[in-house]
Amino acid sequence: MAVTERSGQDGSVPVPEVLRRLSQDPAFWSLLRAEGGDGSAPDPGQLRISLPVTGGYGLVLDIDLATGEQALGLRGPATSEPVQLGWVAPGRPFPAALRWHELELCARVIALEDPTLPHPGLVVALLGPFAPVTAEDDATTAGAVREAAYRSLRRAVPPPEPSGPEQAPLPMFATDDWWPRPPEPSPQVLDEAAIAEYTAPAGLPLQVRADKRFPHEGLAEMVRSAVRRLSDLPEDRVYDQGRPLARHIADTGDLRTVNALLGVLTEAGCDHPTVLDALSEPLVPIEACWMVETLAGAAPGTLLRHHV
Repeated sequence: MAVTERSGQDGSVPVPEVLRRLSQDPAFWSLLRAEGGDGSAPDPGQLRISLPVTGGYGLVLDIDLATGEQALGLRGPATSEPVQLGWVAPGRPFPAALRWHELELCARVIALEDPTLPHPGLVVALLGPFAPVTAEDDATTAGAVREAAYRSLRRAVPPPEPSGPEQAPLPMFATDDWWPRPPEPSPQVLDEAAIAEYTAPAGLPLQVRADKRFPHEGLAEMVRSAVRRLSDLPEDRVYDQGRPLARHIADTGDLRTVNALLGVLTEAGCDHPTVLDALSEPLVPIEACWMVETLAGAAPGTLLRHHV
C-alpha cells in the first residue's frame, strides 16, 4: 500500500488520513523507535509523509510499516524526489540528520502552514529521533518540547455508556458503591511510561552530516526560508495588533494575559485554527508558549524557559 497526498487549492498538503489513523495507534509509535516495536505492524505497506515547510522546500519521511525502516529526505523547489538526509532500521542508531533548532523551527512553520495540524507536536514526534539534543542545546526546554509533542497526540474518545439506574434510586442506594462509574479511556495516545521511554536520552547517534553527499546547502536554504517565514508572521496585519502584548508575555513569562491576546487577535480577524487552538482554554503552557514566541518575534524557548 503506497500512500500519496493531494494538494489543496491553496497548495498545502493536508495530513494524510492514514497518518491520522496511525498516529492514534501506540503500536505505530513503537514501530518508529529503533527497536522496531513488538513485531506487530499496525498496517502493511509503505507510507510517505510529505511535510512542506516553505519556499518550495520540505521534509519527506518514508516508512516501511512492515519492517520499521525509515528514510528522511529533503525535497527542494526544483526536485521531484527527495535527497536523503538519513536512514534507520530497527536495531540501528538514528542518524543525526537535523539539528534540534532546525527541527523545532520547521515544525512551527509546518503547523502554521497546515491548518489541519493543531500543534507542531506531530512533526516533532515523527522526526525527533533524527534530531538528537546536543551540548549546544538547552536540554531542559528541548526535553519539555519533546514530551509535549507526544502528549499532544490525541484520539477521539466516545462518551461512556450510561451505567446508572433508569430512575433515581433511594438515597441509601445512590452512592458510587452501588453504581460505580465505568473507567473513562484516556484520549492520550501514549501513557507516561511510553513518553518517558521515547524522550529518554538516546545512545550515540550516527553522524551523517560529515558525508560529502549530505545536502548542506539545500538544508541551510530551507532553514533560512523558515526563519524568514516566522519573522514575517508578526508583521501581518492580522497579527501586528497583538504583537506588543505577545512581546510583554514573552518578556515577563506571565501567561495570565494570553486570553487577552486571543481577544485582540480575534477582533483583528484572525481565524487560523492553529493560532486560536494554541491560545484557547484549556491552556497548555508549553503549547501556548510556542505561539506567543512566534507572534512576538522571539527566539524559540524565550518564554518556554519560564515554565519548565
